[in-house]
Amino acid sequence: MTLRFALKEDCAAIAGIYNHAVVNTATIWNDKTVDVENRLAWFAARQQAGFPVLISEEDGQVTGYASFGDWRAFDGFRHTVEHSVYVHPEHQGKGLGRALLSQLIEEARRIGKHVMVAGIESHNHASLHLHHQLGFVIVAQMPQVGTKFGRWLDLTFMQLQLDDRRDPDAIG
Repeated sequence: MTLRFALKEDCAAIAGIYNHAVVNTATIWNDKTVDVENRLAWFAARQQAGFPVLISEEDGQVTGYASFGDWRAFDGFRHTVEHSVYVHPEHQGKGLGRALLSQLIEEARRIGKHVMVAGIESHNHASLHLHHQLGFVIVAQMPQVGTKFGRWLDLTFMQLQLDDRRDPDAIG
């Protein structure tokens, strides 16, 4: 398994992994799948903003991806990002999520971010456990704020402080 920065040629595989999560899980709170053009636009927006898109790869096959973007679109939140990590269903349980998230944390530190936020469906115990192991702490529980598959979904927010700077404008 290797980790690398994604290329636009990886967007079809990224769309496939994303769509599997949309159709089969409550990890993505969307009801509609996306096409490759959607993921190409998403990829271009991430690149333009200077945010990484990482992939894991095995034998030339994309097995997972991870990225982060602005947590909220207000200037005061410029040091905070929210991330996503998704692993192809046939490759789950191999440590790919941990590898992708660990590298993503390093990328956030490298570009000077201060806090990384995770919004996790509260029954996704594997994701909650992974984030806890990597130092994230639960900061909020929001019951019944979403819905999918005919049921209410609860949201758990976790966050990781990436550095200990006291001055927000100091360069990390």
